[in-house]
Amino acid sequence: MASRTQPPARQQAPAAVTLVVGEEEFLVDRAVRERIAAARAAAGDDGGDLHDVEASTLTPGELATLTSPSLFGGGAIVIVRNAQHAGKEIAADLARYATSPPPDATLVITHAGGAKGKALVGDLTKAGASVTECPKLTRPSERAEFVRNEFRRAGRQADEGAMRALLDAVGTDLRELASAVGQLASDTEGKITAGVVARYYRGRAEATGFSVADHAVEGRLNEALEQLRWALATGTAPVLINSALAQGLRLLGRVGAAGRGASAVALAAEVGAPPWKIDRVRQQLRGWHPDGVARALQAVAEADAQVKGDSVSADYALERAVRRIVAYRAGAGR
Repeated sequence: MASRTQPPARQQAPAAVTLVVGEEEFLVDRAVRERIAAARAAAGDDGGDLHDVEASTLTPGELATLTSPSLFGGGAIVIVRNAQHAGKEIAADLARYATSPPPDATLVITHAGGAKGKALVGDLTKAGASVTECPKLTRPSERAEFVRNEFRRAGRQADEGAMRALLDAVGTDLRELASAVGQLASDTEGKITAGVVARYYRGRAEATGFSVADHAVEGRLNEALEQLRWALATGTAPVLINSALAQGLRLLGRVGAAGRGASAVALAAEVGAPPWKIDRVRQQLRGWHPDGVARALQAVAEADAQVKGDSVSADYALERAVRRIVAYRAGAGR
């Protein structure tokens, strides 16, 4: 029998160079995390030094330095993000590296797809890089298939009604959907049905309230109103929905004031939100003017007073607030 002190056998090494192509942020992040985990598992230790850099900040020859073994032994894991922004020299370095990658190093390159930097995708593919596609999921059927696959990953059975109910409850953000599936998988037993989802999410204001807020600040009026009406119909307190609207707008203002140059990690620590949320808020800021954010916050403040007793209809006050948020994003009322 093998000794208990014997080190575990190394797993099969992942591809030396992996290209992750697509705009679906959550799927791209997951693919990168999985490659890092595979590299570390194959190495039987921490996998060596980890470097996470933007392609636009790389300098000629720097890739060779990053992928070199550390002074203390062990390989390196290098993540090069947004390769569509790589200059000609850096693109050439990446393509050249992929043709003959050194041992004990793992390189993961992300690329948004599209026309910009398309030649690099072709060069890396021809060089033998492993390619993972992460296209944007825009159709309802694609998001339903995503939820179905998430339940499979969790080893749980769920019927079609459960998937529709979860999409209604959580919205369309893949990160939130994946988290919701994980919560359901760990907190419930047996086959997951629409009834199970409804019972689990009834009263969970964060799931629906923040979905309303996300749709509103992104200017998606119809989706925001649909989520609002669903939340109200399932008993979510109006004051909690309005609180989610206020939090979403305050975060929008704080991230906007910090500017694009601030690190997402540092800013996340400052405002008390995860880095992925900072990245999403930065995307949501497109189309907003500081005056619009201020006016939207005022609209939510008025709605807060109304849902707490100054209005005959709290439902109407919230709908009006959502409509005003979307209008201020579009520039109306400046």
